Amino acid sequence: MTTVSDELIELRGLRFHYRDWSAPREGAPDLVLLHGYTGHARSWDAFAEAMSRHYRVLALDQRGHGESQWAPANEYGTVDMVEDVRAFVSAMGLREYVLLGLSMGGLVAMAYAGTQPAELARLVIVDIAPEIATAGLDKIQLNVARSDVFESREAAFARARQDNPIPPEGHQRKRVYESLMRIADGRWTYRYDRALRDATVPRQRYTAAEGWQQVASIHVPTLLVRGALSDILDLEVASRMVETLAEGTLVEIAGSGHPVPLDQPDRFLDAVSSYLC
Repeated sequence: MTTVSDELIELRGLRFHYRDWSAPREGAPDLVLLHGYTGHARSWDAFAEAMSRHYRVLALDQRGHGESQWAPANEYGTVDMVEDVRAFVSAMGLREYVLLGLSMGGLVAMAYAGTQPAELARLVIVDIAPEIATAGLDKIQLNVARSDVFESREAAFARARQDNPIPPEGHQRKRVYESLMRIADGRWTYRYDRALRDATVPRQRYTAAEGWQQVASIHVPTLLVRGALSDILDLEVASRMVETLAEGTLVEIAGSGHPVPLDQPDRFLDAVSSYLC
């Protein structure tokens, strides 16, 4: 029987939280999940529970997200998060494991895999590449500029539903509610460090050229999942990425935008489990 526990671990001087879904059989391989910019470990609950039939699943709250500790404002770059993953893999003693990253987490996973870590067996990248479509980037910048404080959890859900009416309503409401925390005046905001929203702070990131070099250096079988309606990952860029990978496979999820596990949870599960299981 699968059980889930919430755990804390210290990595590189910060306290990290992760969720740990046990597998029904001893010796099952490990699957590590990295969320997106506005996500956290619990964003993966439904997917992780389903995948725990085959894997021990570890969902990490990346620095400044969920229940993990907040870092100095200039230490939220991709380079910092890659080193966090490296430290987590070492501390957990992972071997022959699968890494799956969505959006921001996908960039982290891509950069980490590009260093050819011996412990990594397979990789799944969800709706991200070294180059981001202009329309999607503009939308991200507009969203960052908006207020992220709400009078109630339901008000936050109403905003999310207006922005994206694609996901199953109950699935989306659960995701929004679990993404919120109270602030001192009783209102609600998202459970991540607001410093992440400040684009003026210099952080260590990779250029597009460096990203393509990372993709070319990935030596494990890799699945790239693209939402067919994505405004972040153009189909042409996705095709180039699969051609650049040593062993790449592209799957498109019909009816999904950028947040594929949120928009089409069942189709996403089918696509990933067909590849990994």
